[in-house]
Amino acid sequence: MADDAEQQSAMARWRLILGRFAERSLPQTLDGNHAYRRMDRVLEYLYGKEYRERSVREKSDVGGLDPSRLTVPGWVREARDLFPNEPLEVLTKHALQRYGLTELVTDPQTLERLEPNYDLLKAIMTFRGMMKGPVLETARRVVRKVVDELSKTLATELRQVLWGRVNRQLRTQRKSARNLDVQRTIRANLKHFDRQRRQLVIDQLFFFARNTHHLPWYIIMAVDSSGSMADSVIHSAVMAGIFHGLPTVRVSLLTFDTNIVDLTDRLDDPMDLLMSVQLGGGTDIARALRYCETLVQSPTRTIVILVTDFCEGNSPAGVVRGVKRLCEAGVIVLGLAALDTEANPTYDHTLAQQCADAGAEVAALTPMGLATWLSKIIY
Repeated sequence: MADDAEQQSAMARWRLILGRFAERSLPQTLDGNHAYRRMDRVLEYLYGKEYRERSVREKSDVGGLDPSRLTVPGWVREARDLFPNEPLEVLTKHALQRYGLTELVTDPQTLERLEPNYDLLKAIMTFRGMMKGPVLETARRVVRKVVDELSKTLATELRQVLWGRVNRQLRTQRKSARNLDVQRTIRANLKHFDRQRRQLVIDQLFFFARNTHHLPWYIIMAVDSSGSMADSVIHSAVMAGIFHGLPTVRVSLLTFDTNIVDLTDRLDDPMDLLMSVQLGGGTDIARALRYCETLVQSPTRTIVILVTDFCEGNSPAGVVRGVKRLCEAGVIVLGLAALDTEANPTYDHTLAQQCADAGAEVAALTPMGLATWLSKIIY
């Protein structure tokens, strides 16, 4: 009996994987299991769209699984009830990115039911222009939660790299665990060693200083906001906020497609910054570089970080000329084909190489990679 039950359960799982078009080969495998029938409705609502888009029509008389019987909020509620967190995240990601269920981010009740995560943040940015009223306020709360968590994580990871290098020749009274001079602290407190308890009693702590500069560095980030750059836009906004908090660093941030939006005055609030960005549109990199030139105050202490896939909608020659002008003036130019956790972009290799030949450094970096590169210049 146990073997029969296991076999029946395995057949039912295969039926869920293969979908309703396997009903002829695996008939009645879901009968008698209400949870499996509910799962099948949820999966069919989503993945059945692909068959319909290919004009595949089922000719059998199988009923009861018509996805029109589920609304989007109902689908979200059923999915959350039936599936564990990991498969639920996969389903939500496919719904947003693969099948375009924009109702998930245009209905406030639906949005409130979704778990705030990075993929939902990208979907909100994609469809932000469709949001109005209550759903927009709900979206802002979601974006703030996700961005705050991302900012906290990145700031923690990058703190050691970005907050200055330890200078082992200088001491400071500023107490910080990352600057602790362990060896000197132990030596100075050996006289307080408690022999009975066999413990070192710390009476005085010593700390290394960190290298800083009195003259500021200027970082200008120009970020391509075309639809393919969503990951880079998000990480650029968060990284710009982290840079903004560094001592003796001045940051400007702009996004561009064929137009330019200067977001420097919003660096204190990455959520507000991201909700100001509209993904999509063309790309005019040359225009963005000309705008960057107007922001340069001290060329030899300025870094322009151009985040783009190098797919120029205007004249590529204008991009090369812009890079060359900046480099000849003494500005350090870094062209990033990607700034995200994967750093594995699709981009125009030809224009990227031409920018490198004109004097720019060109790469695809993770946030840690950018922080490491930047620290070598600033400190």
